[in-house]
Amino acid sequence: MTVLNLINSINIESLSKLLLYDPRQPLLFNTGLFLVLFAAFLCIYRALRYHGTLKKVFVILFSLYFYYKSSAECCFILLGVCVSDYLLGLWLGQVSRPILRRGIVALNVISNVGMLIYFKYTNLLLGSIAGIFNGGHFDALDIILPAGISFFTFRSISYIVDIYRGDMKPARNFLDYTFFLTFFPPLLAGPVVRAKDMLPQVEANPHATHEMVSEGLFMIMSGLIKKVVIADYISGNFVDRIFDNPSLYSGFENLMGTIGFTLQLYCDFSGYSDMAIGIALLLGYRFKANFDAPFKSQNPTEFWRRWHISLSSWLRDYIYIPLGGNRKGQKRQRVNLMATMLIGGLWHGASWMYLLWGAYHGALLVAHKWLSRVWRAPEVLRGTMLLRSVNIAITFVLVVIGFTFFRASGPENLADMATQIFSDFRPGIATQFVEAYMMIVLALCAGYMMHFTPRGWTDGATRVYATMPLALQALLLSAVLFLVIQTRQSDLVPFIYLQY
Repeated sequence: MTVLNLINSINIESLSKLLLYDPRQPLLFNTGLFLVLFAAFLCIYRALRYHGTLKKVFVILFSLYFYYKSSAECCFILLGVCVSDYLLGLWLGQVSRPILRRGIVALNVISNVGMLIYFKYTNLLLGSIAGIFNGGHFDALDIILPAGISFFTFRSISYIVDIYRGDMKPARNFLDYTFFLTFFPPLLAGPVVRAKDMLPQVEANPHATHEMVSEGLFMIMSGLIKKVVIADYISGNFVDRIFDNPSLYSGFENLMGTIGFTLQLYCDFSGYSDMAIGIALLLGYRFKANFDAPFKSQNPTEFWRRWHISLSSWLRDYIYIPLGGNRKGQKRQRVNLMATMLIGGLWHGASWMYLLWGAYHGALLVAHKWLSRVWRAPEVLRGTMLLRSVNIAITFVLVVIGFTFFRASGPENLADMATQIFSDFRPGIATQFVEAYMMIVLALCAGYMMHFTPRGWTDGATRVYATMPLALQALLLSAVLFLVIQTRQSDLVPFIYLQY
């Protein structure tokens, strides 16, 4: 076949549909298209490794295309934020008058929060107002939510605030800042990378070492297994069915559904974080961990030190501490905790269930702070495995209850699940459940076993993979990709946090 015939045989229309924006087919880490494009991207990226400016421009263009595939023309909003942050940062670095400096910070915060309110909460607010004054009738506005807007607006706010606090100097190179804010691995669903952590790396024009590449590949494989083999499988074959129609299932099945969703959410989001951190490592950039075995937590405070670490630390540094933290007495601390968690709940989306989830976790944190002051475990139990196990079990139950609020479609859905669990539990069907959902049970067991594996084992496995010959590394990577292809669902399953 001649080259001309080969070109003619390609369906140009199908190819253009594949490469152009399609809301049903975003460019995600768990898609074949991303694998192909990223392989080509890596080849060019490596060829440009000694050409710093060209490499930055190339990564920015690829990142904007990556974002375009998820949000079309909303990529111009992202570019607009880049320009405004860069100019405000330079301005803030040049002025010394306190009132003017505070005004620049306020301008940045108001513009970013204003975008969040418009894109995420307009329909919720108007619908609530209509429910009060118009008998509940409201035709929702057709507002397209830019993917990942909550993540890049939080990165924008932290950049300007850190300059204001003197924690960093403003970026002098526009390409450096645009690279940071548009960098595609954490762009759509985190982690919430801070400019003071990444900009020095961007300016240094890093190169990935062999150890970074091996660690990155291991994290990508781990993330794919979490997302596709565990999260997507238990979601499509069990969890979604329970939450869609809880009244059709026994209380025991509903309980297993809540436990299943807790694992699904963890594997889905930590899987994305693993892949984002792994891809960044392949390019020479290192991010902080976003999860640290959160279900090993012994209390609600520890849970928020281990779950979505980049968000919880952001909420602490830019909301809780500025509100006063724990510096103004116990009563004020409780108010600050509740306010911070309510904002964290609203950050997740325009739903009263997210607000309820935030209030629930705020109440847990307040209760834990109070309990830690008025009660201590008997000395004979302190530091024992028994006490740690009891604390972990209680905390896990509280977290599962909270994630039921997070997943439920509304109060009625939540009430139906509670009714089934407390009035129609039927523990006797446990054996039948295992027989009917054998693969689901195995996936649940595998997921929780992976989570509770000692950290040293995971670190050891990473080191073993790094010492393997290149051919063996490639063989293991191919085996994981084959497993993912064999278990993935026919329809694309987006990452849960893509909607935030």
